[in-house]
Amino acid sequence: MRFLRRFAAVGAAVTILDVGLVLVGAGVVDWPLPVLDGVAVAVATLVSYAAHRAISYAAEPARRWFRALPHYLGATALALATDVAVFSLLTTGGDRGPAALAGPKALALAAAFLVRIGFYRRTMFRSVRADQERPRDRPTPPGAVRLSLVIPAYREAEGIGTTLARVERALGHLRDEGGLQVIVVDDGSPDDTAAVARQAGADLVIEQRPNQGKGAAVRAGVLAATGRTVAFTDADLSYSPEQVLGLLARVEEGWDVVVGSRKHTETRTLVTARRLREIGGRVINALTSVVLLGQYRDTQCGLKAFRSDAARLIFSRSIVDGFAFDVEVFHLVERFRLTLLEVPVEVVNSSRSTVHVVRDATRLIRDLFRIRRTAHLGAYELADGEPVPQGVAPPHG
Repeated sequence: MRFLRRFAAVGAAVTILDVGLVLVGAGVVDWPLPVLDGVAVAVATLVSYAAHRAISYAAEPARRWFRALPHYLGATALALATDVAVFSLLTTGGDRGPAALAGPKALALAAAFLVRIGFYRRTMFRSVRADQERPRDRPTPPGAVRLSLVIPAYREAEGIGTTLARVERALGHLRDEGGLQVIVVDDGSPDDTAAVARQAGADLVIEQRPNQGKGAAVRAGVLAATGRTVAFTDADLSYSPEQVLGLLARVEEGWDVVVGSRKHTETRTLVTARRLREIGGRVINALTSVVLLGQYRDTQCGLKAFRSDAARLIFSRSIVDGFAFDVEVFHLVERFRLTLLEVPVEVVNSSRSTVHVVRDATRLIRDLFRIRRTAHLGAYELADGEPVPQGVAPPHG
């Protein structure tokens, strides 16, 4: 809320300044109205730039918009031209009274705002993607084994044994090729999920009491992992465990984060999702623009992999326990300027899924605003002197 108050206060102040200069100036100087409007917009923009940079976005990755002066000036010039053009078209009658000028000026401000927002989103998308678009040449990440696979589980007593058997058939050879650690996180299940997982051979079983949510389960598993690469997948194996090998290879090529995408052009869907769930997924993906600067095909895919140092950086900062934790992961990737690769997946939409579309979509929307608020408060920031993983660009550079 503090950010919203600051942002609203700065926005209101510069808007009043802009409109006031036009309305008052029209009665004081005899400049042509387009010139007067242009001067007013320029003055208000300078004040807005200084105030937002110092106050509103002090702890935000969006602050790089205010550091990249050429981009900001480009948006300013386009918005100024739009404002002046609209205002000029609507004030051809020659009446310079406040009543005659207020309406055209309001419409001009609205048009300029839309132009500025469009320019901002496009520019920030390019900036974020430039951070992410290629793997980095970085040292081998820390870890005792080659891969840790985290499987969050809830009410999976009947299926977790089968899941672990499939994982072992697909990935067991890694035990002789650098090491494998399979972690099951029982998220407060009322059944024997944890006991069955231990009996089925999981290397580590973590029990959370009470049920906290998928995000909390994944976080607990990732932070307990000892692999140089850390991945997670769903207990219902909507994504066959063999696909983890592809993500592992890409992480080992130098990517910080590799995420599956059900919307990738090469993705295959073997069993389609129910229509309501598919629509819900599309709505959720659209809503992520509230939080994310980049544009991603699919934030909610349940198959993701990380370098161990990047995973620890992300999940030591994450706070969301529910399904919006995936969006928070993307936000933290952007914030810490990590590289990210989206890869196609092969999807089987299992009937074992515990997702409830309407309920979980409502919670996700709530958590999106929580992420936005936490970001604006600076709570994701690194403490002074806290190291960033070697080879990773510092935040806000």
